[in-house]
Amino acid sequence: MSARRLATGTAAALSAFTLALAVPSAAHAVSRGTVPERAADSGCGVLAPGASAAAQAAVRAVCSQIGVWYTWGGGHGATPGPTYGYYDGSDPASKDDGSRYGFDCSGLTRYAYYQATGRDILDGTASDQYHSSLAAQRFSAAQGDGPLLPGDLMFWGSGYIHHVAMYIGAGQMVEAYESGTHIRRTAVRTGGDYAGAIRLAATPGNPTPPPAGGGSVFQTWGTDVRTHSSPSTTSGVVNTFSGPTQVGVVCQEHAQSVTAEGYTNDAWSKLTNGSWMTNIYIKGPAWLPGVADCGGSPAPGGGISESTWGTDVRTHTAPSLDASVADLFPQPTRIGVVCQKHAQSVSAEGYTNDAWSKLTDGSWMTNIYIKGAAWLAGVPTC
Repeated sequence: MSARRLATGTAAALSAFTLALAVPSAAHAVSRGTVPERAADSGCGVLAPGASAAAQAAVRAVCSQIGVWYTWGGGHGATPGPTYGYYDGSDPASKDDGSRYGFDCSGLTRYAYYQATGRDILDGTASDQYHSSLAAQRFSAAQGDGPLLPGDLMFWGSGYIHHVAMYIGAGQMVEAYESGTHIRRTAVRTGGDYAGAIRLAATPGNPTPPPAGGGSVFQTWGTDVRTHSSPSTTSGVVNTFSGPTQVGVVCQEHAQSVTAEGYTNDAWSKLTNGSWMTNIYIKGPAWLPGVADCGGSPAPGGGISESTWGTDVRTHTAPSLDASVADLFPQPTRIGVVCQKHAQSVSAEGYTNDAWSKLTDGSWMTNIYIKGAAWLAGVPTC
């Protein structure tokens, strides 16, 4: 597993593990609960001038969800919008989230800007949104809410970003706060672990065109970044990017471990021109979401190589959500599976499955978040 992994979370702990990048087969749908009646809030709206048309539309969209449930993992389906959540594995207030139809904090802001722009520009966790390449301006925690305009996104977290809310003006914001509560308008909080805010580009629905050659589009960072003829810094240099740019990524694999800029990562991406770049200089997690494995990555620690999907996926010390958390995978990655067994039944992401896989480090993961059938082909029974 690579060392550089971005921590994310919810207001209660970590933001929802989400993003059905690849949907596992053979599972049963979660029974639907009752959608709560929304509480009208005539005070919610664009409360100050100066925001872009897209930001104002996002404010109106977020205000339309006042009174909807907070639910852990809600709002991170394939299309932005409310979904059923699931138990986060630790917070007792989250145990009913599987029957609550709504949003977590980042699912709500994702939905608001989708409604405003017609594009899914904020797919991901609160941490992903904080690091968005579409941020036209950034504001530090020390600046407070003074320079903010309606539609700006406010973030909280010390060491990792775990919560996001939308500023609407006049010292007010809208947020999906925590399990057991409903989406609300409230006074801004700029103390504690408030980390600052971002303002998205005035027309975030029109991003820079992708590079020629196809592939999945990502943004690089850093200066004088080199690409190589193979996934190794000792191979020939193919290109040098003098500054941040967009690249098309075909696939990725684990290869030479590289240490740079305070990060260590063994993941490399193959670009559309056939050259390779260490993932350290590609914005996002160490293992890029939605990008296929090139086929050269062995299972970490041995075992049978499998791929996970979703974000902020937890493993446990026993095959049960009630067991202690052993690890957390902020983004899809490769794992080594030793064996699998039927144990506690879990409902998440619209699926129900009682199959759990034992990983090479001895921890357990529900098969819901492992790509493939509900019972993994070729993996023995524990």
